[in-house]
Amino acid sequence: MTDISTTVDHAHEQDAHDHGPPKGITRWLFTTNHKDIGTLYLSFSFLMLFVGGFMALIIRTELFEPGKVLLNPQFFNQMTTMHGLIMVFGVIMPAMAGLANWMIPMMIGAPDMALPRLNNWSFWLLPFAFAMLSSTLFMSGGAPAFGWTFYAPLSTTYGPPSTDFFIFSIHMMGASSILAALNIVVTIFNMRAPGMKMMNMPIFVWGWLTTAFLLLAVMPVLAGCVTMMLMDRHFHTSFFNAAGGGDPLLFQHVFWFFGHPEVYILILPGFGIISDIIPTFSRKPLFGYHAMVYATVGIAIVGFLVWMHHMFTTGAPLAAQLFFMYVTMLVAVPTGIKVFNWVATLYKGSITFETPMLFALGFIVMFTFGGFSGLMLSLAPADYQYRDSYFVVAHFHYVLVSGSLFTIIAAVYYWLPKWTGRMYSEKLGQWHFWLTTIGMNVTFMPMHFLGLAGMPRRIPDYAIQFTDFNQICTVGAFIFGFSQLIFLYIVLKACLGKGKHDAMDRVWEGAKGLEWTLPSPVPYHTFVTPPNATTLQTESHAVF
Repeated sequence: MTDISTTVDHAHEQDAHDHGPPKGITRWLFTTNHKDIGTLYLSFSFLMLFVGGFMALIIRTELFEPGKVLLNPQFFNQMTTMHGLIMVFGVIMPAMAGLANWMIPMMIGAPDMALPRLNNWSFWLLPFAFAMLSSTLFMSGGAPAFGWTFYAPLSTTYGPPSTDFFIFSIHMMGASSILAALNIVVTIFNMRAPGMKMMNMPIFVWGWLTTAFLLLAVMPVLAGCVTMMLMDRHFHTSFFNAAGGGDPLLFQHVFWFFGHPEVYILILPGFGIISDIIPTFSRKPLFGYHAMVYATVGIAIVGFLVWMHHMFTTGAPLAAQLFFMYVTMLVAVPTGIKVFNWVATLYKGSITFETPMLFALGFIVMFTFGGFSGLMLSLAPADYQYRDSYFVVAHFHYVLVSGSLFTIIAAVYYWLPKWTGRMYSEKLGQWHFWLTTIGMNVTFMPMHFLGLAGMPRRIPDYAIQFTDFNQICTVGAFIFGFSQLIFLYIVLKACLGKGKHDAMDRVWEGAKGLEWTLPSPVPYHTFVTPPNATTLQTESHAVF
């Protein structure tokens, strides 16, 4: 009798818990709910966006004119290093993880992530990792100043004492990424709704499944790389020290074996976001669903075979240069398939230009432009001209800002009404898009010409003939940076604003997928009873 009453009491407690989240700070510290953890990831990423963006504005202010403007060269180098690390590991990766946490269970009809406690742990590693990284700015000798790629021997022999804290923070970030990736793989394989086959999943889910395998493959490589750095610094090994029989080029091989797949880790989930948004606002199914899936996997596989194109100027043998040049150009094939399929989806569609669609179209145009400059860099003979110049800076910002940041912003606009139940001001959203797009192009387009004219990257001073274009870049950076305050206002108003929930369950007329069958705002617990995905097969996955 006691056992039965205990069971009933427990069921009542569970019922009470199912009605909503606990109150107060403990909700966020101990939550295992995928929506809460997704919100934590996205909030953390938003905070880091403004921290890293502030550093970028400091860099651009220093470069407004030749000579010293604000900073000494050592602090300038600290800013360039921290800006790169924060934007890659603190903004793009956590934002993509936040979108994965929010959307993957809803898209596949799962009640939550497969490993919810691990999910909590994977997020809470991040604030401590970045607190440790940021604290290096206040340490003796200053923060790391050797660039976000932390090449040896700059980082091993000549790095400041704070380099050890940088190494530990990288380990913590890597552990967070590995735990998140494990969780995503297990969730997608084991928790899909009945009737949802692998080839019926949204492309966003496919993009993240591929990304998760990339993370599991390359984050341990990065961990090994920074561990070898630590050993060289303190335990008298000579992995990268030529004086002890090591090879500084070994560092570049190990780092870029991680670093180039990392580029696709940052971009593949974004491809999935665009593959959801374009069909919605074209009111057409996605063109060539199967081809898009195979292209996603193909990009990931080829991404492992191209790392040495970052090293053409290191004295690589001719045969190696030719091999990596041709394989690098091969990446354009699956990427081109994706761009073609997005354009084919748009063709003869009933297109409307809401804010998510504007950011998606901006992505297609600017990412394709960044891809063309990447093809230029893939040519080994031409790379001798471009390498370590502002042309490279222009290229990877066109790829990462439009390829990752634009897709994240598009996703927030696309799903924010579903998350919060409140529609945002379309007028403000469009102002945000145009100011961001204009600011981005004014900032980074002139850098192509600066690089072609011979301006090296990572320098706090430059020859007077580069002044005009640098001033244009700085003006664009301030437009780009301050336009994000509009985005902040829109998000805060939707999340914290009072008043009725005015978003419909199917927020966008052309939206298809399991997440749009849920109420707006989405309840704290969803799909407690798994939906039958067979009866809800989405038109957006039709194959042409």
